Amino acid sequence: METIPNSGYDLEVIKDYKKRIALSGKSYLLDEEDEQSDEYVHFYFIGKYDTAEVIYDCILYTLRFQHESELFDIAEHKAAQHFPQYKKIKYEADENGDLKTLDDLEEEIGLYMAEVMVELEEEGEVKVCEHVDIDTGHDFGIGLDASLHLETITPQQIDRFINDFNTDNLKLDSSLYSFQMNSDFKE
Repeated sequence: METIPNSGYDLEVIKDYKKRIALSGKSYLLDEEDEQSDEYVHFYFIGKYDTAEVIYDCILYTLRFQHESELFDIAEHKAAQHFPQYKKIKYEADENGDLKTLDDLEEEIGLYMAEVMVELEEEGEVKVCEHVDIDTGHDFGIGLDASLHLETITPQQIDRFINDFNTDNLKLDSSLYSFQMNSDFKE
């Protein structure tokens, strides 16, 4: 008897998701547990893999978001190498909801990371391109990690992405892009 690799392949779960998607009036369901933004969206949709229906667990984000994330990751790595007592900066709010002041080490690490990010940006060290990575070993359904050259991720763009992906008409731009942090989006 064939075993189901994960519940995202289970016909009853797929049927439930189809019903929930239809009730939403969209072609997807947002992951309500993940924090969404206009540059990062986590959602589920139904598609085919090999000839069977499956639930896709998709994270879709803009190239700008990917670029800034990569800058931050590199800066964080360099900070961990530079500071023997490195610790991740944790922003906490006080009883009024205002951010608490960072301690001296956190402030020094934050400044160092900002300098590294500006330097990487000025030298054009980080470049990104559109991509879709498929993870068939995902815990739920099939994982998709996708980045597109868009200013923001809108419901219409999510619908277009799903349609193009499911009809095998998704065309990705292989051009490399670099962005300026905290500036207006330019194409």
